[in-house]
Amino acid sequence: MCRWLAYSGSPVLLDELLFRPKHSLIDQSLHSKLGAETTNGDGVGIGWYGAGDTPGVFHSIEPAWNDRNLRELAEHVTSPLVFAHIRASSGTAVQQTNCHPFRYGRWLWMHNGVISDFHSIKRELRLAVDPSLYAEIEGSTDSETFFYLALTLGLEDDPPKAVQDAVGFIEATGRSHGIEHPMQMTVATTNGESVWAFRYSSVGRSRSLFFSTEVKTLKMLYPDDVRLQGLSDESRLVVSEPLGSLVGAWNEVPESSWGVIQPGRDEIHNFTPTSLAAPVA
Repeated sequence: MCRWLAYSGSPVLLDELLFRPKHSLIDQSLHSKLGAETTNGDGVGIGWYGAGDTPGVFHSIEPAWNDRNLRELAEHVTSPLVFAHIRASSGTAVQQTNCHPFRYGRWLWMHNGVISDFHSIKRELRLAVDPSLYAEIEGSTDSETFFYLALTLGLEDDPPKAVQDAVGFIEATGRSHGIEHPMQMTVATTNGESVWAFRYSSVGRSRSLFFSTEVKTLKMLYPDDVRLQGLSDESRLVVSEPLGSLVGAWNEVPESSWGVIQPGRDEIHNFTPTSLAAPVA
């Protein structure tokens, strides 16, 4: 499928997130250890928050390991909140409008996984998107449709509830078409202030997802590690697979759960899709 990372904390150079770690996202584009595919070469995307009212995005259909523009960007852009995604297509076209993260206003969204037999239920899912949002859909992926369905169901007001409602709707729609296990997902979304991450699948065996240990704990464990010294205690990563092998640095996100990285105390909760989707206008 895909690999992704979400970072929130002290401003960092994109290069430090994407290229410098031993098992960086760029390395994972060729040598994924935990993904459904070893190679994720169907495009790359970055979203970051800076001076503008909305996040910047960069999308490319080049493989991440061979994109000169990505390397140039990474060496010059610094941000306190970054989404990065490398794509392995599940069947839709390799084109810029199908690259994650997707953007709407101040919101970013990225997904690893698949809506099973999406072509069979695409019409019903797309028609459930609010008419005021429908025209914003630019690509052909299940992931972008999922995003706009979540926006329709209140993502901007209550992200966990909106995603649980959207997944419930997708599962109900899929099963009405005889699809036994409609949803496979890890998802990250953000409004530029907090980051929400979700791990769930209809079959109960979700794609891998990890979060980093608190920086203050890592500083005590590794007082001589210069990589940690410039990071605030609020700094945190959520990743499809660990970026390195530092003992104690990574924690697996539990199956069927969601978490939020926010100012103050982070949280983690059980994720339960809405059993019966509410009617969508």
